[in-house]
Amino acid sequence: MHNTERSALLSDATEDLIQAEFEALRRRIEHQILGQHALVQRLLIALLADGHLLVEGAPGVAKTSAVKALAAGVEADFHRVQFTPDLLPADLTGTEIYRPDDGSFRFDPGPIFHNLLLADEINRAPAKVQSALLEAMGERQVTVGRATFALPKLFLVMATQNPIEQEGTYPLPEAQLDRFLMHVRVGYPAFDTEKAILALNRGEALEEAAGASARRVTQAQVFEARQRVLRLYMAPALEDYIVHLVLATREPGRYSASLEGWLRFGASPRATITIDRCARAHAWLSGRDFVTPEDVQTVAPDCLRHRLLLDFEAEADGRSVDGFIEALLSRVPVP
Repeated sequence: MHNTERSALLSDATEDLIQAEFEALRRRIEHQILGQHALVQRLLIALLADGHLLVEGAPGVAKTSAVKALAAGVEADFHRVQFTPDLLPADLTGTEIYRPDDGSFRFDPGPIFHNLLLADEINRAPAKVQSALLEAMGERQVTVGRATFALPKLFLVMATQNPIEQEGTYPLPEAQLDRFLMHVRVGYPAFDTEKAILALNRGEALEEAAGASARRVTQAQVFEARQRVLRLYMAPALEDYIVHLVLATREPGRYSASLEGWLRFGASPRATITIDRCARAHAWLSGRDFVTPEDVQTVAPDCLRHRLLLDFEAEADGRSVDGFIEALLSRVPVP
């Protein structure tokens, strides 16, 4: 057997092993988080696409539990921060502490220096705290005073938020929303699922889930999986389709006269990159080595939802961002 053939076989075996590890991780999370297949899939996509995830839903629909289940299945440092109206930026980034013995200052890192950060109920903190996350999420670094500190190579912010109509919430700034890879909305479970949740809560399946969680995906496997996701084949026509989808949010009238005037602002170029990365991750999790239009259409709503701003008149007419995205996907030609 030639060296090239041997290398190819080893590469295929490694690929199968890593995909099996991620499939096992998905099953373990879904065993604990019932009826939320789409949420679990998006959590894994965010991990593979090296981006941050915003999860929105009413209290009690397992947003925090899903994020904690992912953290338990990955070999990485995890920290949870409960966002409150009195939270300060230094509570996230850390602060300099004075040392009277030698008159110097020592930096005490905050929770943002963990690999996986759960920002729970992120929209209950004011804008000053939201801005503290901008540099970390965008540049993977934190500046305190005159010093800049690099964050870990594996760094993922998983934020949960309650619907902005609820009391005590603050809408996130558009600049910060754009830093999130995806914005996932979580609804209430169906009847059968809620019955299963009762059984799980009583402990009939909880001990099995806890025992299985000892197996964890390593950081090296995460980084290798990310490289494989980036190497997936995407046809040039499909790349054009992604660009057309994003351009259509800025000039919707070019694609459909009925969409004219819906939006004040369209999606940024970051949306194009996001859809590309997420579609590749979705295809890889599905066991394919190529991306299809269905992969793009599956992830596009969660990639665009938080990057579009409705026009005042469209909002007054009862239109929604999700309605715009649905209409957009039905009007932009599929390759």
